Amino acid sequence: MTTRLIADRSTDPAWNLAAEDYLLTQRSEPFVRLWRNADSVIIGRHQNAWTEIDLDYIEREHIPVVRRMTGGGAVFHDLGNVNYSFFDLSGRKFTDVILEALRQLGIEGRCSGRNDLVLEDGRKFSGTAVCKHRGRVLEHGTLLFDASTERLAAALKPRPEKFTGKAVQSVRSRVVNLSERLPVPMTVEDFLAHLARFIGTALDCTPYTYTEEDLAAIDALRDGRFGNPDWNFGASPACRFSKVRKFPAGLVEAHFDVRDGRIRHLQVFGDYFFERPTAEFCEALEGYPYDRKTIADRLLTVATGEYFSGLSPDDLLSLLF
Repeated sequence: MTTRLIADRSTDPAWNLAAEDYLLTQRSEPFVRLWRNADSVIIGRHQNAWTEIDLDYIEREHIPVVRRMTGGGAVFHDLGNVNYSFFDLSGRKFTDVILEALRQLGIEGRCSGRNDLVLEDGRKFSGTAVCKHRGRVLEHGTLLFDASTERLAAALKPRPEKFTGKAVQSVRSRVVNLSERLPVPMTVEDFLAHLARFIGTALDCTPYTYTEEDLAAIDALRDGRFGNPDWNFGASPACRFSKVRKFPAGLVEAHFDVRDGRIRHLQVFGDYFFERPTAEFCEALEGYPYDRKTIADRLLTVATGEYFSGLSPDDLLSLLF
């Protein structure tokens, strides 16, 4: 069966992850796909979003978080990051194709550990993941070409558990952009074109353009799942938060669970003064999505100054987030 090559133009992360789902679950042909996302954090299928990202940073920078269907860890994407996907092409190890494409540019890389591609000095430039659906296989990964390592490091939280027995390195120090190692400089667009040419020849691919039916199905998946906070955050496991802040009006601490993306079991303690019982305030927030804008809007409908004398809705928002 002919392998079809898609050089995607969309940079919408929710749409792009929907396209991955569609090509895996609703098509039967072999595909190769090259694509890029605008600034975004893409988390693994079973990851806890709250512990993998710096929530303050991504909300301040308006960076969307999208949950993919494959496993593996959280990654930061921007237009300097190139993504590749192989659908039902397991007969040839897909990483070999990528490494050979890089070798043609004068870059030597190798597989390392569970799912990384690294340079000879051990610095990572790619992470890969695999997903199966009814015997069909998706294998995809990232290629850091000219990505912002500053924004990458700010958006992601390093997990100390991953570095047992050694100092925790910064995210930024462990990765490298391929553009830094090219013998001859090239743009990310030129790099994409090189990958398309090399893979197209190596795997005897035919270019493919989405049909109207394809686009409608992908749009539906984006709107129903990958652009939906219930999928992107609600799939995170229950997580317990404890927050404490000292305000001029007193010390306030909040303890709550986030389950299915929503606030549960909120309790507030402190030495603040009040006119109305704190339990009422807690009940007013329980069940709402743990999302800064949603909670900010909700706090505007609550008489916060009566529950916490001298505290504004913005004060309480800063406590909860």
